Amino acid sequence: MNNVTTDVLVIGSGAGGFSAAVTAAYHGLSVTVVEKADVCGGATSWSGGWMWTPGNPLAKADGVDEDPETFRTYLRSVIGEQYEEDRIDAFLDAVPNMVGFFHNKTSLQFVPGAKINDIYGNNPGAGTGHRSVGPKPLNARAIKQPLRKKLRGQLYETSFLGMGIMAGPDLAAFLNAMRGDVRSFFHCAWRVGFHVWDLIWHREGMQLVNGTALTGRLAMSADNLGVDIRVSTPAKRLLTDQSGRVTGAVVGSPDGDDYTITATRGVVLATGGFPNDVERRREFFARTPTGNEHWTLAPASTTGDGINLAESVGGHFRSDVASAAAWCPVSLMPYRSGRIGTFPHIPDRAKPGNISVLRNGKRFVNEANGYYDFVQGMVESVPEGDTIESWMIADHTFARRYPVGMAKPRPVPLFPYIRNGYIVKSRTLEGLARKCGIDPSALRDTVATFNANARAGKDPEFGRGSTPFNRSGGDASNPFPNPSLAPIERGPFYAVRILPGSFGTFAGVSADGKARVLTASGDPVPGLYVAGNDQVNVMGGHYPAGGINLGPAMTFGYIAARDIAGATDYETSHAAERTALRARKATS
Repeated sequence: MNNVTTDVLVIGSGAGGFSAAVTAAYHGLSVTVVEKADVCGGATSWSGGWMWTPGNPLAKADGVDEDPETFRTYLRSVIGEQYEEDRIDAFLDAVPNMVGFFHNKTSLQFVPGAKINDIYGNNPGAGTGHRSVGPKPLNARAIKQPLRKKLRGQLYETSFLGMGIMAGPDLAAFLNAMRGDVRSFFHCAWRVGFHVWDLIWHREGMQLVNGTALTGRLAMSADNLGVDIRVSTPAKRLLTDQSGRVTGAVVGSPDGDDYTITATRGVVLATGGFPNDVERRREFFARTPTGNEHWTLAPASTTGDGINLAESVGGHFRSDVASAAAWCPVSLMPYRSGRIGTFPHIPDRAKPGNISVLRNGKRFVNEANGYYDFVQGMVESVPEGDTIESWMIADHTFARRYPVGMAKPRPVPLFPYIRNGYIVKSRTLEGLARKCGIDPSALRDTVATFNANARAGKDPEFGRGSTPFNRSGGDASNPFPNPSLAPIERGPFYAVRILPGSFGTFAGVSADGKARVLTASGDPVPGLYVAGNDQVNVMGGHYPAGGINLGPAMTFGYIAARDIAGATDYETSHAAERTALRARKATS
């Protein structure tokens, strides 16, 4: 391979990396993106695609114009001692401009999260919508075939027959399709029908939603701006000049040869953190003594390469966060091939008619709270030395109406999941408990207490259903007083084993408000920037809202590229963005 010279080298191709690449290219710089895996997108492609972007112009276009100090009030209440004013200010100041830039000037179009609530609704400053945006769905036919081959596909465990389902009206339609809702039924029939056609005609699903739509639109934007995207190209070593400035990297190639990419303006690290670095997991993850007591949703390529590269030139790794992992409860799906799938428990826990218990048969958390809180509750409640696990318990009414982990509601049958052991089934709660190794009498008493309170719409023990976030994750058609609460009483009964997993990592490389890599003494490493999960989490290892991984990843990638390009003023004012968005809505 011949050596390459470019203005900006981006190492990694998730949201943070592509955000930096697109922004730098828009500002007239030549950009090369190198990706270790044979496809782009990283963990972003397997995510929900939603990002926390408070004060974004889509909200303003809908008439919601919150005081930015409200966002700071909320973050201070959640983050506490880990609140870093300079980086949070940089994030909040840039977010509206980042969203406006991509929405108005690239192929990345957004839809508003008008009904997505912040997790801790009882905290001061908490929002009840319009603080998030997600990628507009995309038909993959719009992506050039050579580029399409470079993109990571949908995570099968979060799909229906390989077809992604978008949170919001799309998911609601699939849950209501068999309940007599004619519009939902035809929506789902249309979606599934076209998916089957795509599988027959194209040999792959073409309806991109969630994370695949985000990376697909980012890749299109990069390609349109002339970004050179190289897969199967791991960065092996950073290059520096005599002053210590980072000037590029030695990378591998698909044919096995190494070559040099010289970056005249800067290098951005965005390789996805270290969720698959077993040794770092052992050292920094709570209750993970060997590093193997953890199941991440990130691709296998996320082994901490960006962090290792940063450290090799003086970058400082920070673990002083509330949690080194972005926790998510998962269950393991065994396939006939021998592969074990990892399913994230996101859409099921808040639905009415289920609880989660430990081996002692007792609940340990508000099941309808965020995924981070759920795993943190397990970690804090399971006695030292015991396996960190819990069991999701539901009855037959729940199982036919809502997902039980990866098992889909009616009309999808449950028996394949029962046959392979993913779901445990029993006619009685006591029988279910014995099969799972749960205390039978304690489970019976727990369910009896829960049922009595659920009928009254209350959860005195954990406050489930007491916040807008809890209630929005429930079911408004629930016949009981609280959308998130219903009794568990109609057999047979079902259980799914839940284990600690993560979306990625929160510990990472020290950075300032310009996304520059910092040394242990707080000095910038010249020419080196960091975004995404390679950067220490701006929320201090807390999880105040859904999308606090992708929102900062996109924003700090945008900030890094603008600093490299020497951009000082944002391209458009908020007033101009609102005008442009209203015009776009009027013609859509």
